[in-house]
Amino acid sequence: MTETDILANLRKRATSLGFSAFGVARADARPDLPGKLDTALTHHWHGDMAWMAETAERRGDPNALWPEARSVIMLGMNYGPDTDPLADLERPGIGNISVYARNRDYHDVIKGKLKEIAGLVRRWTGEEAKVFVDTAPVMEKPLAEAAGIGWQGKHTVLVSREFGSWLFLGAIFTAAEFPADEPHPESCGNCRRCLDICPTNAFPAPFQLDARRCLSYLNIEHEGPIPHEFRVAMGNRIYGCDDCLAVCPWNKFASLTHEMKLMARDDLRAPALADLVQLDDDGFRAFFSASPVKRIGHARFLRNVLIAIGNSSDPGLVPLIEARLADPDPLIRGAAVWAVRRLATDAHAHALRLAFFADEGDISVQAEWSAAVQPARAN
Repeated sequence: MTETDILANLRKRATSLGFSAFGVARADARPDLPGKLDTALTHHWHGDMAWMAETAERRGDPNALWPEARSVIMLGMNYGPDTDPLADLERPGIGNISVYARNRDYHDVIKGKLKEIAGLVRRWTGEEAKVFVDTAPVMEKPLAEAAGIGWQGKHTVLVSREFGSWLFLGAIFTAAEFPADEPHPESCGNCRRCLDICPTNAFPAPFQLDARRCLSYLNIEHEGPIPHEFRVAMGNRIYGCDDCLAVCPWNKFASLTHEMKLMARDDLRAPALADLVQLDDDGFRAFFSASPVKRIGHARFLRNVLIAIGNSSDPGLVPLIEARLADPDPLIRGAAVWAVRRLATDAHAHALRLAFFADEGDISVQAEWSAAVQPARAN
């Protein structure tokens, strides 16, 4: 088979496996990546994600990661939601989980399918192929742009004319040389909806993201307490934030009739905060079995849930918060202090402080009891 025939057959197989987009780029198609990455690292936009700096050389150049790579096959899987994620922000009693995390971990779903396609590449070309799904130092979005799948929008997420901002991406590096697709031109125009909707002003400029202000970074990657300045803005977002994706006007062209492999689990569409805050570690692991949410661990998850409860304006949840004021983990205790001081009456909050502060040995939790807090309800 010619390279063109091989690609046609690979595209056909990818479609049958549930992939919605397929494109090819040369491994050296983006010589600008090291400079772009250096700008982000110099400005410390990566926050506590030290691994980004540690892997910068390999991340910025596919051939630094694997010198034999000649072509990069980029694939995308549509995970567009069947409801508007922004509507869930108006339901303060539920925990809002990012659309991508409402079912099985996409790494597990996609990797097996990519391995099958990579096996076909090896068989039909005689050349080696390697599979990457987000966990390796690969800049998938600019490579997908070079492969013609879409373009990086002003929110830095890949945007597709067919699937809007809702594509999982996977990459196959190969030593085979395939004809490359034309890169997709940036097509955002004057639109800045994704920038304007951001609740924490995480975009220093179009096409730039400061992770330190991004709610998805803060409630997933960040290991410590949520900074006070972002807690109210977090609302009921307990895992990730879809605002900039959901508002993208290109989403209206996404075909919801396309066969989607990762529809949301019903119990993850709108879980009640009152139920989530009562999960112990075993219950958390069981409830989020096979979900990417499980990776952040019980303590960070409850931290997020308690911040959401503090934003709920529901004093009926105070007894559930009180049960966490003596939690063994200071990350949970600190978030519980903030939440209870938001919802309880001044008198009740003062009584709780008298009951817990004297025995509190963690300085960060002590600071939560002493910090100024704006109540979420009238006392």
